[in-house]
Amino acid sequence: MSVKTKIKKIYGSFTSLLRKIVVIALIATIVPVILLRWIPPVTSAVMVRKSIASLWSEKKGYKTRYKWTPMEKISPHAGIAVVAAEDQMFPEHFGFDLESISDAMEKHSKGKRLRGASTISQQVAKNLFLWSGRSFIRKGIEAYFTLLIEALWPKQRILEVYMNIAEFGRGIFGVGAASEAFFKKSPSKLRPSEAALLAAVLPNPLRLHAGRPTGYVYSRRDWILGQMEQLGGAAYLSKY
Repeated sequence: MSVKTKIKKIYGSFTSLLRKIVVIALIATIVPVILLRWIPPVTSAVMVRKSIASLWSEKKGYKTRYKWTPMEKISPHAGIAVVAAEDQMFPEHFGFDLESISDAMEKHSKGKRLRGASTISQQVAKNLFLWSGRSFIRKGIEAYFTLLIEALWPKQRILEVYMNIAEFGRGIFGVGAASEAFFKKSPSKLRPSEAALLAAVLPNPLRLHAGRPTGYVYSRRDWILGQMEQLGGAAYLSKY
């Protein structure tokens, strides 16, 4: 066998292996996203990671509180509150808020701290499937899952999953668990001010507390209430 023939054979074997890897990777990522359009997530990557981390933490007594609650059993005030707080362009974008990303990069170029510009869709992708970190590889995978979610799920499903897996306090995941933990009521009975208070802690639920609100948390709650009203309340989401 000539050297040229050997090279062709090696190249053919490599490309065949690469195709198989790509197909397996696509199946391994697309199938779970399709299934989760209808099936409630049993857990998330964030919940698993924090449960494991708690085993080595000096702070004892960590417990994951997670209770899946369908959208129809969540107060409509909760949906508009998290959209007002986290991603006001959520009904209109395709997974990425390009204007916010551009604004964040411009401010960073002027020496300001690079702030997050993640949409609700990106946060769902990150919280459900990915590890923590800021590497370009992780961000690339996050973008891939974000596009899958936007392509395969309706907006209502994305918001429903977000409200169920977002962290609202130490070990408290989802509006259902948060409503019971902080207000001793079912999420269907949340008033606008309570929904806004929960949304107010989302940027940093380990530092900001819905159960023990500081002046900053109250001021953020009031800002969110104003944004909810400006957006048109729950009706803003009704057509999506």
